[in-house]
Amino acid sequence: MATMTETPETMSTEIKYEHMYHAEAHVLSGELERPIEQKIEKHAPVALKDLRGAHLTRSTQDISIEGLISYKRGHTRVSGSRSRKHQGWVTLSTSILEGLNVFEIVTADRVVAQLSTDHLPDNRYVPRVTFLGTQFNGIRLSGFPINLEIDLGICGDKPAGDRPYLEESSFLRRIREQAETLSGTIAKAKDLPVGIKDQYDKRLATINELISHSLNGNGKASVTCSLVKSIDIRNAPIPGLRTVGNLLLIPEFGTVALGELEVGIEPMTGFTRPSNYFTLRMVDIVLGCVGHGTVQGGGGSVNGGTRP
Repeated sequence: MATMTETPETMSTEIKYEHMYHAEAHVLSGELERPIEQKIEKHAPVALKDLRGAHLTRSTQDISIEGLISYKRGHTRVSGSRSRKHQGWVTLSTSILEGLNVFEIVTADRVVAQLSTDHLPDNRYVPRVTFLGTQFNGIRLSGFPINLEIDLGICGDKPAGDRPYLEESSFLRRIREQAETLSGTIAKAKDLPVGIKDQYDKRLATINELISHSLNGNGKASVTCSLVKSIDIRNAPIPGLRTVGNLLLIPEFGTVALGELEVGIEPMTGFTRPSNYFTLRMVDIVLGCVGHGTVQGGGGSVNGGTRP
């Protein structure tokens, strides 16, 4: 019986790839300066960074930091796996914070930060990203409820041609409009905490620079925007309370930024192109009167890279 010899034309030329999964999550962090000095190390931190993928979880409950900051339960999880649908690589980061209480002024029943990226086999460097599952439930100021308008589609569709989000004109224009509104409103406001105006002016300048000039090389760059479009405080009759976009300005307390999203690129060891990353901070508080310091609640980050 004759045997068939496989010719170079009939042999498979499929290139095999390996993917570095990278995801992190935690439920609370920060640093208090007054009335006590205490660094708040990351609570329930969990991280995934390897080529095999995994599913990791942590939980904590009934936490109180000298009665000033507390929460009832915290859960974190990260995972990485191959997709059965298209054989790409899916990475997920989730942080769940329940029963948050900061100085009896900012409280929340439940805050969830959830980010997921999907690296496709034919577009290996820049993933699709979704924030499905991200949510604020029962946010209150001194017991008064506030309502948030959320935009889970702030990043839009995945850029064509494996192009980074920081080079995608539609994404940059969208977040520039958000930054211009914030910067313009802040410019007209009075008695703002030190550094707020400079911070938001810098964000706008960075976006404008990226729109005018493409990214150079494999360096590091990032922009900051928010999943929160607006905050309704009509049911919170607190004297002097103001909002600017996703920012709450609370007299005698400080500032609260909600749904802060950082989108960027950074070099990745062993990979020829930089990694695209997404970092979400759900509650970012800068204390400025009843206490001094910073508090971050509900945070997660995802990125990764693929190579032959």
